[in-house]
Amino acid sequence: MAQARVKPRREPVFGERFAVFAECLLTGVWIAVACLGVVTYPAALAAGARHLRRRTAHEGGGRREFVADFRAALRGGWVVGLAGWAVAGAVWVDVLAARAGIPGGPLVGAVGLFALIGLVVALLRAAAVWTPGVSWRGLLADAGRRTVLDPAGSFLVVCGLGVVALSGAFITPLAVPVLGAAVAAAVAVEERYRRR
Repeated sequence: MAQARVKPRREPVFGERFAVFAECLLTGVWIAVACLGVVTYPAALAAGARHLRRRTAHEGGGRREFVADFRAALRGGWVVGLAGWAVAGAVWVDVLAARAGIPGGPLVGAVGLFALIGLVVALLRAAAVWTPGVSWRGLLADAGRRTVLDPAGSFLVVCGLGVVALSGAFITPLAVPVLGAAVAAAVAVEERYRRR
């Protein structure tokens, strides 16, 4: 007696997309918890992005893999996190100079804010393609080039950051899970760039 072949069951498109959205929100919580170390945010973003790439590729992955990726990314990522805080401090000084009425202060403050946004976009784009063993310096250099050469993709990442900021402004705790959506936006932008 021949056995009938069983076709693998496919998730409906809506169910699959909702599952990815739910995974983004859960990843946002994981990223927020991993960022509590203050200088650990680059490693947290990289681990979250790698988790989302695995999820969209229908590969295994969960909390244990996230933690392992976080530890691997932290090896060089904490230096990037420390440098990021130094840059944010410098921009804050620029903003204070602009508010104090120093001649040229508003221009310097605006340039500083735009530079900070560009650096955040480059960091997210670098985190979106991070893999264990890759140098953060090389990742950031390549991401900086992509940030400039792909302005449409960079604008999409800025929009993702805007969603996080607006979510936090309306309901502060909502910014935590939505952080995963910003990382997912960076992952999608990098995939779009790679396919072009």
